[in-house]
Amino acid sequence: MSDSSNKNLAIVTLGALGVVYGDIGTSPLYALKEIFHSGHVPVTAEHVLGVLSLIFWTVTIVVSVKYVLLILRADNNGEGGLIAMLALATTAVKDKPRLREVLLLAGLFGTAVFYGDGVITPAISVLSAVEGLQVVAPPLKPYVIPVTLIVLTGLFVVQRFGTAGIGRFFGPITLLWFAVLIALGLPHVLDNPTVLRALNPLYAVGFFTEFKGLAFVALGAVILVVTGGEALYADLGHFGKKPIRIAWYGVVMPALVINYFGQGAMLLEQPAAIDNPFYKMAPSWAGMPLVVLATMATVIASQALITAAFSVTRQAIQLGFLPRMQVVHTSASDIGQIFVPFINWTLFLLIVLAVVLFGTSSNLASAYGIAVALDMTITTVMTFFVIRFGWKYPLWLAAASTVFFFIIDFTFFASNMLKLFHGGWFPLAIGAAMFALMLTWRDGRQILAEKLRTGSMGLKDFLDSIFIEPPLRVPGTAVFMTPQENIAPNALLHNLKHNQVLHEQNLFVTVKSHQVPTIPIGDRVSVASLGRSCWQVVLNFGFKQETDVPQALSLLKDHGIELEEMRTSYFLSRELVLPKFNNEGMAMWREKLFANLHHNASGAADFLGLPPNRVVEVGAQVEI
Repeated sequence: MSDSSNKNLAIVTLGALGVVYGDIGTSPLYALKEIFHSGHVPVTAEHVLGVLSLIFWTVTIVVSVKYVLLILRADNNGEGGLIAMLALATTAVKDKPRLREVLLLAGLFGTAVFYGDGVITPAISVLSAVEGLQVVAPPLKPYVIPVTLIVLTGLFVVQRFGTAGIGRFFGPITLLWFAVLIALGLPHVLDNPTVLRALNPLYAVGFFTEFKGLAFVALGAVILVVTGGEALYADLGHFGKKPIRIAWYGVVMPALVINYFGQGAMLLEQPAAIDNPFYKMAPSWAGMPLVVLATMATVIASQALITAAFSVTRQAIQLGFLPRMQVVHTSASDIGQIFVPFINWTLFLLIVLAVVLFGTSSNLASAYGIAVALDMTITTVMTFFVIRFGWKYPLWLAAASTVFFFIIDFTFFASNMLKLFHGGWFPLAIGAAMFALMLTWRDGRQILAEKLRTGSMGLKDFLDSIFIEPPLRVPGTAVFMTPQENIAPNALLHNLKHNQVLHEQNLFVTVKSHQVPTIPIGDRVSVASLGRSCWQVVLNFGFKQETDVPQALSLLKDHGIELEEMRTSYFLSRELVLPKFNNEGMAMWREKLFANLHHNASGAADFLGLPPNRVVEVGAQVEI
């Protein structure tokens, strides 16, 4: 490998540290103490070794083996994450419609629950960091909540400016954080190397043998050590497999293990330090700098999750699972740098509610984990169908490679369900609300499309009928945006009815979003001639691509169709949805919700990238 390649790999790996590993990298702030608190486990030598063994083997099996080694292989054209996995799984079983629908619903629910995780993660991360104030200076305890809210407010206020400017500091700060994790833990491990006996899995087995029920309860907190596992897969498209793997095996896992074992070594000598073992590992002079660094690390972890929420939202909009929203591009060079105002401020309000409602990181830990465990379980289930039907592996191999992880994931999920009435309801309530919204939007669009199709004429037949007595043709090009091919759009009917003219050139354009991240330029446009200078045009986009209709239409010159920018008008149909009580379609409350979402969705012109001064919108009422 050349020096330049090595340098680029190092830069990308450093970037992966800042974005991918912020969440899992800050888990030492709260994970170990919550395992003992949640299970009411006495802090004895055997119990400390048992818990450390459980942590080590959980991190090894779930993150190192499942995600880093195996799940990263399941990429959708280089992209990862639950939506990418959903696309792979549903495509693999496309000839099994019932199974496809079940997988689609499971994937949608997992995506919806992700928003619940997006609320809990910043809340518990920043709050646990700021709680270091009460360790360093106990009189500052009343200021923990206000300082946390100030930090979170600043984080969400700066989102509209984008992360391009500060993003370059994420990697170095996170690298410093992992170095500090090692620096804090290593002296304690060296002072008490007997803690390394916990590497033996028999200590984890012994912990379960002794505690049984309480050990099962403690698993609900053990999952806190792997809460960033899904981020590995979700950020695959940003960094690629190699940098993610190098960062994990070379920096992140060693730092986490050393820090957890350092906390354990200290607890063997000072069991009373369990109230906050992370901060109590540090010498007194390092207390306040450590609080500042921990707060910066948790802000970076939160930033990565907020950015992921923006990205998932845009993908869901592209795939038709969420209504159009305003999406602001914060970087001229990086199309992935976006800001979604509605998601930003909704997350902020819910996070403030979580901090105020739960009050401490220990209380938030009761709400944390259930969403992560559910998403991990869904990912494992999806993986089976990708391996079996997509990659055509034998049934025994597909089952062997996923059932083991499913048992582990489901056990974590079952343990976290015990926390349902102690805070676990919070992220699930957010997920359920998002799932209802996404499902209603998807079903409502299908019903609306069917209503429009039922009351419409075929485009070819309609054009043949009007050319029996041709209307006046005027110079320029009319682009009629239509959601379905071969259907005469309402905008065309109203244009003929009121203006009684037809443009010199007429394009009937349908935009299709596909369940792959990107569509090559060569496959962007397909054209079918309808005669008399009229064409049916289909524009194809991947779910991670920006929908830019004018730019895509510029490719028509390769098909012999020239468009003059200033002589091209875009005609849109805008339907006013009216809920109607009947026994068909959706329940009345869902119809009203869909009508509301449809009414408040951002303009189609903005979503399609149309020039606002050349757009003509025509309205119509539709009952569903």
